[in-house]
Amino acid sequence: MTTEAGDPYRAPRGVTLVTGGSGHFGANLVRRLLAEGHEVRALIQPEANNRALDGLELERFAGDVRDPLRMREACGGCGQVFHAAAKVSTRAPTPAQEREIWEINVLGTRNVVRACLDEGVDRMCLTGSFSGIGIDPETPSRPVHEGMPFYPFMDWLPYARSKTLAEHEVLKGVAEGLEAVIAISTGIIGPHDFLPSRTGKVLIDFASGKLRGYMPGGSEFVRAADLVEGHLLAMAKGKPGRRYLLSTEFLTLDGLLDVFAELVGRAKPRLRVPVPLMKTLSRAYASTVRRVVPDAPQRLTPGAIEILAMNRHADISLAREELGFEPTSIREAAREAHEFFRDQGMLCR
Repeated sequence: MTTEAGDPYRAPRGVTLVTGGSGHFGANLVRRLLAEGHEVRALIQPEANNRALDGLELERFAGDVRDPLRMREACGGCGQVFHAAAKVSTRAPTPAQEREIWEINVLGTRNVVRACLDEGVDRMCLTGSFSGIGIDPETPSRPVHEGMPFYPFMDWLPYARSKTLAEHEVLKGVAEGLEAVIAISTGIIGPHDFLPSRTGKVLIDFASGKLRGYMPGGSEFVRAADLVEGHLLAMAKGKPGRRYLLSTEFLTLDGLLDVFAELVGRAKPRLRVPVPLMKTLSRAYASTVRRVVPDAPQRLTPGAIEILAMNRHADISLAREELGFEPTSIREAAREAHEFFRDQGMLCR
């Protein structure tokens, strides 16, 4: 069994558990694992949208990461666990939503770690977030790496703080003897984006002519196939306790929309809204419309705008040197995403 790059990938003992298998990354991961002959168990919540797993030959295990006993049952007989389940949010949450983020991302990770230890799982890999990587507070656009500590004195969203604390739970498990690594995801683009993701929604709106304007800024993006490859490399070759930052390339929003424009044959919007004005409009929307209608859609939340305005870059040297990680192309990722949305009939919504 080998990875796409040709590196040997150790076949695990027993079942491979994937939490968050219905999400964008998880849907790509389980397909790769199944293609390589793994026996896959996917943790699901029956009431959630799980159509990303429809038609796949895997075991669906109903449970919630907040339930420690159920997590121990989920890990029973597993040789490796990919813990990708998380409550993702770039919104300013209510107190109840903050508690849910903490319970799922922090306590849920603690439960998975403890279950891995109790059930004798060989290896665990946590999917971390780029928002949990430290920055240079004076130069936020400076390339960041895994060794930079989280800077706590900014107005980070609860999600970013929760993902940092989730990593701490993994490191506690490592201290108790668990072989675990952390694979850090940047903004994912690619197929099997059923929900869809925030970036996927931008592509859908762009292709459907519903994107009227955009803002300056940029971020790191990762092709779904690259992110899967990085996780498999981290699971097979990563050193316990290590974090590995995975990205394909940095793109400005201008550059990303140029890629989308080439795909769909549509010019990008002429309206380019300055960041300060975009922040003002976003905060006003969040404090009025979304206060009355909490689930009202908002393409760019105040938190997302802050992140994009930083123009954060990633230094993936460690993943290259220790794992042999070699990213491919965001243009290919965008093509795959566009084909998926087209085939699913999602472009005319």
